[in-house]
Amino acid sequence: MESIVSAADFLLASYQFSLPEGNIAQHPLAQRDYSRLLVVDCLGEETRDRHFFDICDYFSAGDLLVVNNTRVFPARLLGIKETGGKAELLILEYPVAKAGTGHGDADGWRQAEVVGLVKSAKRPQLEGKLFFSENLVGTVLALLSDGKVRVSLRYRGDLALLLEQHGLMPLPPYINREEGQTEEDRQRYQTVYAENPGAVAAPTAGLHFTPELLAKIQAKGVRIAQVTLHVGYGTFAPVRVEDIREHAIHAEYLKVSGETATLVNETRIAGGVVWAVGTTSVRALEFAADTTGRVSARSGFCDLYIYPGYKFRVVDNLITNFHLPQS
Repeated sequence: MESIVSAADFLLASYQFSLPEGNIAQHPLAQRDYSRLLVVDCLGEETRDRHFFDICDYFSAGDLLVVNNTRVFPARLLGIKETGGKAELLILEYPVAKAGTGHGDADGWRQAEVVGLVKSAKRPQLEGKLFFSENLVGTVLALLSDGKVRVSLRYRGDLALLLEQHGLMPLPPYINREEGQTEEDRQRYQTVYAENPGAVAAPTAGLHFTPELLAKIQAKGVRIAQVTLHVGYGTFAPVRVEDIREHAIHAEYLKVSGETATLVNETRIAGGVVWAVGTTSVRALEFAADTTGRVSARSGFCDLYIYPGYKFRVVDNLITNFHLPQS
């Protein structure tokens, strides 16, 4: 995946195009793989208009399909402030529970700290309380930059279960329906292979795969490998610099297993094609590769920034969704 780079490729204005709101689907198709597919040959500049279920035609035996198995958690909590006003907390990272300390432990209370965004009529105050349920209460610990806050969540019971019970899915800002969220969103705003909770946005390129389509791809002699990269809210952060090289890219947690590394290396040695589902899978694989393209097991936070001129070490083909203008 290499191309000739010009100075215009580094200008944010080069990524501006007209996108009427009516062209942004507000609901998913009844059949995941019935979405439209644009096939682009970067070398020959040839394009084909297909359906996603046709993608199987482009795989060959010996290829490797790499998917991101992160799972979106219900990161939006609707609550009430001490004053009685409404407040919404969007958790930006999956909370890590800590054993509770201090008053209340005997009653089974535990604690987890999170960084998030609070939406309310007025900016939250330090030590302000946010009541989400009788078993889930937040306290604002710090006011951070970019409107973020650090919140202590005190809870009784299982935190993951409480989030499932009281949280809403963090749908992208461009999904703006009058009727709000539906129960369908909990299932459809996940890939069929979502496994490890931690994302605040879905790796959307994978939303079009069905179990049947994946089985059909495997039947052609294609192996499937998984990586985990928890998509962060930074994926929606606007680019505010004219030269995209000056953009401060966000970091996201990833894990590439030894098994996946072996599959990638075997595929490349045998001359197979490495397909990445989504830019998150690309980021994970390229981050885990050395200068020769050999992938090793990796885990931690990844701040790799890929823009025009980047020399890909591992990934041959990319499956991605359309992106918003200047994003």
